[in-house]
Amino acid sequence: MTAPDHIIVGSGINALVCAAMLGAKGAKVLVLERNDRIGGCMRTEEITAPGFVHDVMATTFVLFITSPAFAALGKDLARHGLEFCHTATPTGVLTPDGNHAVITTDRIANIAALNRIAPSDGDRHGGDVGDIERNAGLLFGLLGGALWSYPTTKLIAGEAWRRGPRNLAAFMGEALVPARGWLETTYTSDVVRALWAPWVLHAGLGPEDAFSGQIAKVIAFALEAAGAPIVKGGARNLLAAFEALIKERGGEIRINADVASIVQSGGRASGVQLASGETLNATKSVICSVTPTQLYGRLLGDAAPKRDVEATRVYRYGKGNFQIHYALSKPPAWRGEGLDKVALLHLTPGLDGVSKACNEAVRGLLPAVPTICVGQPHALDPSRCPDGKAILWLQLPEAPRHIKGDAAGKLEAPADGRWTGALREAYADRVEAILASHVDGFHESVIARRAYSPADLEAMNINLVGGDPYGGSSTIDQSFLWRPFKASRNHETGIKGLYHIGASTHPGAGLGGGSGFLLAGRL
Repeated sequence: MTAPDHIIVGSGINALVCAAMLGAKGAKVLVLERNDRIGGCMRTEEITAPGFVHDVMATTFVLFITSPAFAALGKDLARHGLEFCHTATPTGVLTPDGNHAVITTDRIANIAALNRIAPSDGDRHGGDVGDIERNAGLLFGLLGGALWSYPTTKLIAGEAWRRGPRNLAAFMGEALVPARGWLETTYTSDVVRALWAPWVLHAGLGPEDAFSGQIAKVIAFALEAAGAPIVKGGARNLLAAFEALIKERGGEIRINADVASIVQSGGRASGVQLASGETLNATKSVICSVTPTQLYGRLLGDAAPKRDVEATRVYRYGKGNFQIHYALSKPPAWRGEGLDKVALLHLTPGLDGVSKACNEAVRGLLPAVPTICVGQPHALDPSRCPDGKAILWLQLPEAPRHIKGDAAGKLEAPADGRWTGALREAYADRVEAILASHVDGFHESVIARRAYSPADLEAMNINLVGGDPYGGSSTIDQSFLWRPFKASRNHETGIKGLYHIGASTHPGAGLGGGSGFLLAGRL
């Protein structure tokens, strides 16, 4: 093809959304991916046994199907084969003593179920998700909109007029309440608190972090409204649909194309140079879906603006992730009614357990009792494995990037603090022991197991620094107007024609494609 209008570096969800949206407006787009496949954190492989199809990293797409990007692209992606599988029970929790709770996509049923656990807790749940629904215009406008823009200014001004400045300030202040404060002052049941506490981890936060209470309420609302869908046949089918759509709209995708540097001419970004030495030019812009470390370090080098180099130096990455995948000879026999159909089930001692494990990981310790998120893809999509068999997708959002010790005092930390294969498997054994305590005959049902440490995840995706899947710490000082940097302005950089998207930019991590959508709309 002739020189493209836009070159996009990286091929995660934001890059693919951006490419598809720009192509719809007639722009020529070239997507460059350094790996041998596109997808970023979306990867599907038979990693355990033949016939068992695993989403190796990301697997749940509730943020995508509820996003503006999906509203714009969903029908075209469906033309190219994209289908989602659902369950009426998106999430639940199981505690060590066998107490459990399950949330469905029926609010009335949820209110009744939680009221049976503890009087009034269901009513309070209804009030919480109802508040999100009533404030959806403001909340989702801020969570997903371009913050430095006239529409957002108009939104806030309109809300200040409608509510009054003091009431708007009160709303914003309430939104900063940590999850612990929200859960302890709202719910009386430890099980209900345990139900929602782990979800803050999936936003890159901890229960004591500011804004974690509000984000947990938003997640509760989203799960109840849209469930926890997965892609039929694996996330690879979403990637295939995107690839087909981008090519249909005149775009090109190149794999094994490692971008070594950004090329500048005439005071603006004009293209890229590949590690092979090849130079590729763009007539309008270069868009990088990478971390600040990659953009202002490896790709710009000495040409990076000094302000951004300094901001990158103090940019913080969050906790690492640890994953385990199982091929099972039969579906797990959970010790709890209705748990076999739950899409994402958390195993945790409760709010204090989440807080303790999170704190241990932040301090560089292997959590003694980690929070375990168990996905059951076979319950939603039986095509993922042979008849009568099952697969499990385990995510542990509290894993140290650099290991200083073991909170349980049983595993020895490597002298250099780096994950090793032996330590990975030993820690996976700890997790498996907790899992097996909740499932009858679990060990006997295991056909194969595959674990990934934070180091393994980073090796697969260079943007997962230390295994952090959220592109950097998501605490309030690195979110919204201040993501990635305090002086950031939407997705601009200090170089003309060079733009920054991805999890490290607003609206942050997740599979919503928000930054790619916002930038494409602007360009």
